[in-house]
Amino acid sequence: MTELLKNKNTAKLETPKTQKLADGDTKKLEKSSTRAKKDKAKYKVSNPDNALLLKLKDGDVVIEMYEEDAPKHVARIKELVRQGFYNGLKFHRVIDGFMAQTGCPYGTGTGGSGKKLKAEFNKRPHKRGTVSMARAFDPDSADSQFFICFAEAPWLNGQYTVWGEVTSGMEFVDMIKRGNGPNGMVSTPDEIVSVEVIADL
Repeated sequence: MTELLKNKNTAKLETPKTQKLADGDTKKLEKSSTRAKKDKAKYKVSNPDNALLLKLKDGDVVIEMYEEDAPKHVARIKELVRQGFYNGLKFHRVIDGFMAQTGCPYGTGTGGSGKKLKAEFNKRPHKRGTVSMARAFDPDSADSQFFICFAEAPWLNGQYTVWGEVTSGMEFVDMIKRGNGPNGMVSTPDEIVSVEVIADL
């Protein structure tokens, strides 16, 4: 929101009456059911309730989630997405030819949502487009941080919980700014514009 200049030469604007209405008295424009169906259908996912629309600076990315392989992780990711937790978070660690990591509220890789998840290691391989949970040494330490693979990373297989895959827009993931600091840290990182569950569009 643009801030008004505060000096004696600035004209004082009258406060619009609508600002005095309580939240319950104001009306929000709602999307028609037909429009909502069209919006969901254009992403061509197998299950809109298990798919995310990740908006990046260069374009939209669709992630389909593997609820059958990592049910607790998928449920927690959807919970955080619906809370708006990921909106505006940075891709703080990005290594060319490997992966882009995000999900830390501090933008440093040191934080999370405060809820640890038990590992749900599965047979899904880490390949280009794989979305997997970051964790510390403890296998059950995953929280909110995740990464998207730029390329195959077979040494991660069975060691990290794979919970999704980019099915559209990987070219926009490729445009995420790379890090040149220690361990891929990015000095002025790109951010997640927003994330939504496609069923909620």
